[in-house]
Amino acid sequence: MPNVITDAKIFTCTQSRELSEKIAEAYGAPLGNVITSTYSDGEFQPSFEESVRGSRVFIIGSTHPGSDHLMEMLLMLDAAKRASARHITAVLPYFGWARQDRKDKPRVPIAAKMVASILETAGATRIITMDLHADQIQGFFEKPVDHLFASTVFLPYLRDLNLEDLTIASPDMGGSKRAYAYSKALESDVVICYKQRAKANIITHMELIGDVTGKNVVLVDDMVDTAGTLTAAADLMMERGALSVRAICTHPILSGKAYERIESSKLQELIVTDSIPLKKESRKIRVVSCAQLFADVMQRVHQNRSISTNFIM
Repeated sequence: MPNVITDAKIFTCTQSRELSEKIAEAYGAPLGNVITSTYSDGEFQPSFEESVRGSRVFIIGSTHPGSDHLMEMLLMLDAAKRASARHITAVLPYFGWARQDRKDKPRVPIAAKMVASILETAGATRIITMDLHADQIQGFFEKPVDHLFASTVFLPYLRDLNLEDLTIASPDMGGSKRAYAYSKALESDVVICYKQRAKANIITHMELIGDVTGKNVVLVDDMVDTAGTLTAAADLMMERGALSVRAICTHPILSGKAYERIESSKLQELIVTDSIPLKKESRKIRVVSCAQLFADVMQRVHQNRSISTNFIM
């Protein structure tokens, strides 16, 4: 009997609806019908309002904190599993809780591993995500993981800027591999910031490794949370003689005083994807959509075709 590939069905969690609509349009399929009922105490229940029996189901939703975003994804995965979907792919533009990927001191959880396990237990048979905080998180899953790179959408934007004397920078030592990959693609120099923290989100000291005098600098990172590191690095580079400083950060978490810091910093612009919806607009923030990237990969996955050209930088 021939292996017939039926149409895929695409559903969205509430927090990612705007991006999901763009992905569905690029994919060429409508978003599936999901109704979420909410109890007065805050408990909620998603319900698929169409059959998914025997189908490949894509469920799109970033799992950034608070925990309701992760919980909604888990409930939808469980609902699809219990409705007899054949393949259930969790599409996580941003994989939350990823900064807890190891024990950096005694008696703390490895949350990234825990989240990976519960996603699979809930029903995910495949994961599609983008710019994980640490590449090794792929190994926390027992199911296939397609780890995409936002460089696919950022590199064309950077090339269109036609910046002379371009230098790529990493705001910390952990991002040096990512910065080097961008510099190789753009044939530019690399500099790295070295920072020391008192605790999470609190920087006590920052130093620059490399020369930025007379350079147009582009800082590269996987996420921007409170923007403390990013803005401190930008200000330091301008003090050291840079002509301009921009930043590209895949996931715009932007919590706390992030917007105020960005507005008052010497950053010329911050370029992000729409993996997480912005809380508010800013004159310095530019959004580059990752919808086409996810739509292309979802189509290839559904048709059992190679996706290597999409996720290799």
